[in-house]
Amino acid sequence: VQLQASGGGLVQAGGYLRLSCTASGRTFSSYATGWFRQAPGKEREFVAAISWSGGSTYYADSVKGRFTISRDNAKNTVYLQMNSLKPEDTAVYYCAADLAYGSSWEQYDYWGQGTLVTVSS
Repeated sequence: VQLQASGGGLVQAGGYLRLSCTASGRTFSSYATGWFRQAPGKEREFVAAISWSGGSTYYADSVKGRFTISRDNAKNTVYLQMNSLKPEDTAVYYCAADLAYGSSWEQYDYWGQGTLVTVSS
C-alpha cells in the first residue's frame, strides 16, 4: 500500500483544515488507517484511527470533539477533519495503514510522507 497525505497548511487558531490520505496499491478497504503527528522536538503521537469498514473510530483525548476521521473506500481515501485548531496542534501529520486497528504507531506497516500543519496564535 502506498499512501499520500495532503491538505496541510497554515491556519489561524480556531480555524479548520481537512487532511486527506489517498492510497494506491493493494485493497485499501481491507486496512485500518491511523493519523499520527509529530511536533518539533517531540515524539510521534497518535491522533485518530478508523477501522477498515469505517464502523469504528478512536481518538486521542487531545483532539476528541474537535477532529473527525472518516473514510471513503470507493475513493481509497481517509480524511481527518480538524476544527477549532490550536497552536499546539502544529505538527507534521502522517497517515498510516495496517490490517490491525489500533493506536500504537509501531503496529502500522505502511506510512505516508507527512503533511505539515501550522496553527498560528
